[in-house]
Amino acid sequence: MTSCSLIISTYNWLPALTLCLRSCTLQSVLPDEIIVADDGSRADTSGYITRFAEQTNIPVKHIWQPDEGFQLAKIRNKAIAAASGDYIIQIDGDLILHKDFIKDHINIRKQNRFVTGSRMLLSKEETERAFKAPDFNAGKFISGNKNVFNSVRIPFMQNFMSTRYKKKGRYLYYVKGCNMAFWREDLVRVNGYNENFIGWGREDSDIAVRLINAGLQKQFLKFGGISFHLYHKEAPRNNDEKNTALMNETIAKKIYWAEKGLNQYL
Repeated sequence: MTSCSLIISTYNWLPALTLCLRSCTLQSVLPDEIIVADDGSRADTSGYITRFAEQTNIPVKHIWQPDEGFQLAKIRNKAIAAASGDYIIQIDGDLILHKDFIKDHINIRKQNRFVTGSRMLLSKEETERAFKAPDFNAGKFISGNKNVFNSVRIPFMQNFMSTRYKKKGRYLYYVKGCNMAFWREDLVRVNGYNENFIGWGREDSDIAVRLINAGLQKQFLKFGGISFHLYHKEAPRNNDEKNTALMNETIAKKIYWAEKGLNQYL
């Protein structure tokens, strides 16, 4: 049996992380460990994670770095280095997971491939209801939602769609960093995330480009791996132009190795 590490990135939004972690404990297939990749949250987050770890049978690791601005690539590398699982599922701490989220990811995994999924965006009102509800019921949160099909689970369609959905053209490098999965050895092969990506954006697309440049194929987990994204204001995108230029260089030069990456922590 292959072991599975679940990495959850977070920053100073404890109510969302609380819902996220609770959904992790309700999975039909539990991860072998949970790693919270914390990009500099306050002490209240650390205290909650300590209490959570005492109340669950799932091993929990809290990987923290000082708050020096948005450095998601860096904290993800540190979490990957700390992971003991052969397979790594990566999410953000503002997601609530469907009970079969881990199960779907495990069932679709294949050697020499990495996986991206999608998310259903909850409105501001739906998010407020989710925070108030003691038990999250997806059926109550999808009325009128523009991407409601991202909440539809059809297990027998997952493998069929995996190499057909958003595969070509402008979707070749399309991924959602909040819902991805990799073999750990493949992340080591490309040296993880490129830490030159600072601020919001493109670090997830860049790692997809480099994995493809290294010979891997992308799979899309459609009709499975369902997650519900809690509404929040978008992060500032001040570095988007610089990060996009870095990603385009990776594409043009067929780069697969991150010069400033995972090997710093291994």
